[in-house]
Amino acid sequence: MNWVLTVLTATAVSVCAISTAYGQEAGYAPPKTSWGAPDFTGTWTNESRTIMGRPKAANKLVVTESEEQELLKDNVYTKVEKDEAGKSDVSDAASKKLLADENSNRGYNRFWMEPGKSFARVKGQIRTSWVISPENGKIPYNPSAARSYNSYDGPETRPLTERCIRGFTNAAGPVIGNGMYNNNYVIVQTPGYVMLFAEMIFDARIIPIFPSKAEAKHGSPAVAKEDGDAVGWYEGNTLVVETVNVPGRTNIYVSQNGKAVERFTRWNKDQILYEFTVDDPSLYTEVWKGEMAFNVSEKPPLEYACHEGNYGLTGILAGARQLDRQGRKHPQFKPVFGELSE
Repeated sequence: MNWVLTVLTATAVSVCAISTAYGQEAGYAPPKTSWGAPDFTGTWTNESRTIMGRPKAANKLVVTESEEQELLKDNVYTKVEKDEAGKSDVSDAASKKLLADENSNRGYNRFWMEPGKSFARVKGQIRTSWVISPENGKIPYNPSAARSYNSYDGPETRPLTERCIRGFTNAAGPVIGNGMYNNNYVIVQTPGYVMLFAEMIFDARIIPIFPSKAEAKHGSPAVAKEDGDAVGWYEGNTLVVETVNVPGRTNIYVSQNGKAVERFTRWNKDQILYEFTVDDPSLYTEVWKGEMAFNVSEKPPLEYACHEGNYGLTGILAGARQLDRQGRKHPQFKPVFGELSE
């Protein structure tokens, strides 16, 4: 009987330790800045094969290492890597395949991709998706929600990602995503501000910090900011960022009517736990939540030397004018981020 009591007592102590240190690995004491705030300063990366929505092949959030390896066999980057292994095929047949545009969904050689080699480790768990709620790991899109699709009528209606004004992974947030490359970040803190600097497009998101949630004040909704109207405050060892009035044209996950709440907590010396909640009835059937890991990076961000659509936009508009001359309708450009995440 004594051993049963010992086990129960140890379990209770363990649960208590986890509960009191929620957001941190047991026994870890996060560092503080010189002014007493939790310290997130440094270079971080969210590089991994884990994507926002759970892949169809995965039926649960957390998997074992052997299950991870099975899932990675069907991963798109694994397939590209296998396809490009060995010498390049310079035969006539391969050239004709390229001319027939059978590889139209391939924009880069694997050499230029940096998606990581494994799924993300979040709080010590191997995760198959960033989405944790709903339980199925899918973003709960509202199929009847009004969506603004980009047309080919003119440069004003093309997406900002096409001209390298915004990153196509929503890198800076709100709801910070990851992609096939440029997954590095720099966090800089001062007593009054936090800057989240994304390698993708070199987007700097500057967030004013208030003493508390009660004192945090958003600006006028009449003034739209590219990354939305963000305010922040600290809750213990956590940085909380609330963003509203997000221009729908510049963000993948939040509309002008929605709200995103992000939480940053040092899990251990090498990882930040990033949590987010999206409440946007105009786009989704329910509130959805996710978690992501930011790991210490030894590599500094590199210049994102994008050509800003100097060739692509010209070609797109030339094609649109040809359709006009032929009296043909313009196809709709529909964002596919949700579909790609699955």
